[in-house]
Amino acid sequence: MLPGGGGRWYSGVPPSFAAVMLLLLLGAGAALFCLLDAWFLLRLPLALLHALWLQPRLRDVLQEQSWPGLVLPSDLDWLLHMNNARYLREADLARSAYLARCGILDALRALGGSVVLAASCARHRRSLRLFERFAVRTRLLGWDGRAFYLEQRFVSPRHGFVCALLLCRLHVVGSSPGRLVQHLYQRQVNSPELPEEVQHWISYNEASSQKLRAESGLGINTKDETAASKMIRKASISLGSSQLAEKRTASPVGTMDCLGKPGQQF
Repeated sequence: MLPGGGGRWYSGVPPSFAAVMLLLLLGAGAALFCLLDAWFLLRLPLALLHALWLQPRLRDVLQEQSWPGLVLPSDLDWLLHMNNARYLREADLARSAYLARCGILDALRALGGSVVLAASCARHRRSLRLFERFAVRTRLLGWDGRAFYLEQRFVSPRHGFVCALLLCRLHVVGSSPGRLVQHLYQRQVNSPELPEEVQHWISYNEASSQKLRAESGLGINTKDETAASKMIRKASISLGSSQLAEKRTASPVGTMDCLGKPGQQF
């Protein structure tokens, strides 16, 4: 600041320059939100820091974690429900926080590995509406030689209804799930038995992978392709039968497949 006439002070920066800089900053911010999912890129590191510094460590990898959520106007579709993509995004944040709290991220860094989401399947049972609160409950179901299998439930805190459910397959790169768990507990730990529906889902994924490899000409023969097709049909029939049994015995709430649109109660 420099002294001006009549005892007044004025800034050495011309007002026009300050206005231009403000417009550039606003334009850069708008470009980030238009071209990138800037809000998600901000929330992910904040979620990791919150999980590492402000929440207690999960001593058991099988312990369930609850992650709070709120439906915002930016989450809505044309029907004023939280759109399908937002379920996957919120699940990603909750899953990252879980991996940080249970120590798997530390084990990955120590062993030089990483994880990628290899498959996911969603069931939408009831819509989440504007400003409705929910909790994403994440728990590890088990693992095999290549991947972790997690379940994530979107639960309404008011009445405990499961509005949506996701199954996730986290493929471990550069290590193995068994080595990671052994690093955490300093001893060999066996995976719990995976639920029946998860085993059917794994069979479906394997059969689908074989079929796609055959279509791409990656070395699978016709006999294996036929077997893969049979496995897919068998897995689909088994999943359909189990869902039908659930519909008949549990409640009038039915199911939808991975591409289902959340609307009324299903």
